[in-house]
Amino acid sequence: MKQKKVKLAYFTDILCVWAYTAQARLDELKKQLDNKLEIEYHFIPVFSCTSKRIGEGWKEKGGFSGFSEHTKSIGEKFPHVKIHPDIWTKNIPASSANSHLFFKAVQLLQKAQHISDEPLDAFGGRNLFEEYLWQARIHFFEQAKNIADQQIQFEILEQLHIPRTKIEKYLKKGDAMAALFNDIEIKEAHHIEGSPSYLLNEGRQKLYGNVSYNIIAANVQEIIEKPDNQASWC
Repeated sequence: MKQKKVKLAYFTDILCVWAYTAQARLDELKKQLDNKLEIEYHFIPVFSCTSKRIGEGWKEKGGFSGFSEHTKSIGEKFPHVKIHPDIWTKNIPASSANSHLFFKAVQLLQKAQHISDEPLDAFGGRNLFEEYLWQARIHFFEQAKNIADQQIQFEILEQLHIPRTKIEKYLKKGDAMAALFNDIEIKEAHHIEGSPSYLLNEGRQKLYGNVSYNIIAANVQEIIEKPDNQASWC
């Protein structure tokens, strides 16, 4: 009998500190459920214009300096992550969208089977794309690098031996842009509120924000154990 897999659509913005801290939960979920979970990664424009969201939106609370302190205060609650003292005050990304374009290009590369989608022990069970995504978060939150800069993205790709020429093709010809806008359309269709968000059960179950591992796992496990075509009353 073919083993039932649960599809989890995962929506994040690369510059979202809550998504950064939540990565450990997602890694543990994959580890515990082994091959029962299929994660679809989507990227949404929470920080599409940082000068507006932070520079203007946080003007009364100190602008980028205030948001830096806010981000570091969140990081202090999660000892498994590190936050650079200069976060949001030096090498500030103008937008998360440029990074998201690269992520979609790598996803297209994976879909075309130019890179493997198999989990790797060297990356703690992440596949190559997932490790690339994690390294981008590390570069921003831990190292305070401007990951909107294409050169930084290409450096990460090179470190992971992901072919640059194929990525450039998807960027230049608009394939990555189309895939990114498709993510935005999916976000709007399912009324996704922000980052991180988890969508399960063909859109019937939605979790948003700083949700505990146990709650996420319980929702996934309920779907795994429920017989096909049987509604749950709880």
